[in-house]
Amino acid sequence: MSYTALYRKFRPNTFADVKGQDHIVTTLKNQLKAGRIGHAYLFTGTRGTGKTTVAKILARTVNCENPGEDGPCGECRICRAIAAGASMNVIEIDAASNNGVDNIREIVEEVSYSPAEGKFKVYIIDEVHMLSIGAFNALLKTLEEPPSYVIFILATTEVHKLPITILSRCQRYDFKRITIDTIAARLKELTGAENVQVEEKALRYIAKAADGSMRDALSLLDQCIAFHLGSELTYDKVLDVLGAVDTEVFSRLFRFCLDRDVPGCIRLLEEIVMQGRELTQFVTDFTWYLRNLMLVQASDNLEDVIDMSAENLKRLKEEAAQVQMEQIVRYIRVFSELSGQVRYASQKRILVEIALIKLCRPQMETNEEAVLDRIRQVEDKLENGVVFAAAQGGQSDTRAADRVPPPGSEPPRPVLPQAVPEDVRAVVSRWPSIVGSAENPMKSYMKNAKLSLGEDNKLVVVLEDGPASDFFSRHPENRQQLEMLLEDFAGKQIAVDFRTVGGGQEFEQNYVDLSRLVRMDIEIEEDEE
Repeated sequence: MSYTALYRKFRPNTFADVKGQDHIVTTLKNQLKAGRIGHAYLFTGTRGTGKTTVAKILARTVNCENPGEDGPCGECRICRAIAAGASMNVIEIDAASNNGVDNIREIVEEVSYSPAEGKFKVYIIDEVHMLSIGAFNALLKTLEEPPSYVIFILATTEVHKLPITILSRCQRYDFKRITIDTIAARLKELTGAENVQVEEKALRYIAKAADGSMRDALSLLDQCIAFHLGSELTYDKVLDVLGAVDTEVFSRLFRFCLDRDVPGCIRLLEEIVMQGRELTQFVTDFTWYLRNLMLVQASDNLEDVIDMSAENLKRLKEEAAQVQMEQIVRYIRVFSELSGQVRYASQKRILVEIALIKLCRPQMETNEEAVLDRIRQVEDKLENGVVFAAAQGGQSDTRAADRVPPPGSEPPRPVLPQAVPEDVRAVVSRWPSIVGSAENPMKSYMKNAKLSLGEDNKLVVVLEDGPASDFFSRHPENRQQLEMLLEDFAGKQIAVDFRTVGGGQEFEQNYVDLSRLVRMDIEIEEDEE
């Protein structure tokens, strides 16, 4: 005998077996009891929530010879015929493959014939949103005023694609996502019936991975049982089969991101890849982990929404206390964007590595969240007593290890070099003349520029962030013009390095004022004379 998948073997046959849709089951049972059966129903909701199952139970109940409180008896001749697919009273149509006008016209023609046995002819049209516009138009009149013995049950996962003319003719029932507790309880019941030993923690993870779909949960459970047939199904085995990662790994990864530890993140990702984990699932689960962090920080009363053990919840609260909400939101945004890219990418690992580096290096982004993260990074450094030395291009080097003086004291002045190369000295000493020979607007920008000495005896021209720095950084021809001007005055090639600062105070803290040094040497020479 061929094997029957769990989701088929344990498909509900009565209303009592339907889990997680009590609001719909109760309404339908009341209608059946009162004899107020509608002529057109619309069942909508995500996959695996029981739309087609409830439709079949309703179809069997209205035709059952001995219906009970929970639906069909399952024993009478009509119930057995419907269950075997041999009844002409229940017609199932897949709109995905029968979506043309001709298919619907056939239904309209058949509607005029009364049922050969039983009370009602029930048409179950699955994925009804796939019908063409012409097919919808052909169905409209019959859907509005069908014969008294006809019931239409339309099922869809994308109700927004249905015309309003169809929606207005149906009783709409929205199937909710099934909760993790409900799915886990059902899985426990079924594994008991199948004599399968399984950890409760493993069942809860499968229920969570199913994302509100009972059918998905049964398919995942079937897959895990088949992989470890004959042995107890543990939490670790479920992670292996589904290519998932334990929560403890997410905790380590999050701490690496907070510490800006790029090598640590990459090494941990290497471990995940070598263990054969599915990166798409990893991205989804880590995004969910960040979501839980956000909820923990947002309120102390959301433990019911966050499905995890008390031990993991305690660790989650500790980590939430170490980070600000804006930073978590940025992490979620980066990984949410990644989840949309990684699903169909050929180089998934590279995309994940880029995302992790973004989390550790907010300077790679220019949006508001990243800027706030960079500011927090600077504040953390300052609180720990670290100053920022000048880096290439005028940016702060957060790896500097010098200590900040106590609050209220003067910041340390840069140590002036003992000697300045003669060529650069000559340019600096004649800087007013050089500025005077330039044309506007270069003249006005050069007048406010600060001069310093860089590596390899380069002349460093420091400009304030704004129009002055843009004039030279965005227009290479302006930089070349200034360099040619300096060469004309010096008679030699002068190496120039342009830097940008936020203001005069930043220049004084990070650069040597070369013009002041040159004046100091001249004054000393005059004293010696």
